[in-house]
Amino acid sequence: MGNRYGGLKQVDPMGPSGETLMEYGIHDAIKAGFKKAVFLFRDNIVDAFEQNFRKLQQHIEVEYAFQPLNPEVISGDQKLTYSERQKPWGTAHAVLSAAEAIDEPFAVINADDFYGPSAYQVMGDFLANANVDRQQYAIVGYPIEKTLSPFGTVSRALLEINGQQDLRQVVERTKIQEIDGAIKYYEDQQAVTIPPGTLVSTNFWGFTPAIFKELQSQFSRFVAENNQNPKAEFYIPYAVNSLLESQSASVEVLTCQDNWMGVTYKEDKPNVMQQIRSFVDQGTYPERLWN
Repeated sequence: MGNRYGGLKQVDPMGPSGETLMEYGIHDAIKAGFKKAVFLFRDNIVDAFEQNFRKLQQHIEVEYAFQPLNPEVISGDQKLTYSERQKPWGTAHAVLSAAEAIDEPFAVINADDFYGPSAYQVMGDFLANANVDRQQYAIVGYPIEKTLSPFGTVSRALLEINGQQDLRQVVERTKIQEIDGAIKYYEDQQAVTIPPGTLVSTNFWGFTPAIFKELQSQFSRFVAENNQNPKAEFYIPYAVNSLLESQSASVEVLTCQDNWMGVTYKEDKPNVMQQIRSFVDQGTYPERLWN
């Protein structure tokens, strides 16, 4: 929804020929072997999207899915009631909302983030060998220092990893920024330093269809527990942590050669556009992404 950005980042032109960050992601995904793109919307922006991005259907299979604002939630044989909402139920519910369009291993990304070609390649390689019936998942982690904004604080999920590069826990931290050369967040009004190189999530996940049954069960419980809180959100890290705690799933932490870029604030845009310009000048991308 782009509240801090001041508009829909997903459709804001960033490339030299008016490309969005999402288009660079789709371009990189196609090169890495992905065959289908599922776009998840709130229904009030789909018309604008179709008008601007119909061209993508010439390059990759396209399907649409919608995240309802007030979905019907069934627990057992009982329909759950809850306070009417003004915002969607969060990222894990977003993934669940795309279930009918997906029956193969799949990646999840933010449409307004730039992950880099090698991120799609390592995730594509992982998913190409994934068993659709197994709960063996993956996430691309980025060093914390590569995901900050000089224009304000950010929220990031810190990845706790064991010696085999498997995820142990995802810990959400808010109001992260660099202060006097150190990266810090605040907890109980105390500044806590995050060591450089700490890997964080920027919401690049890899799942198999086995995740949907788990998400459905967890979402029903989440709604039952938060039915009077219209701001409660069912996030991917929350769902993944539940699976890790119950030892129902494993998550491999992948790394890549490229830097992540995002536009949390409007002031971030010129730097992102300059970086994309440099990629074009280096030959990583063509001047016009879709010839």
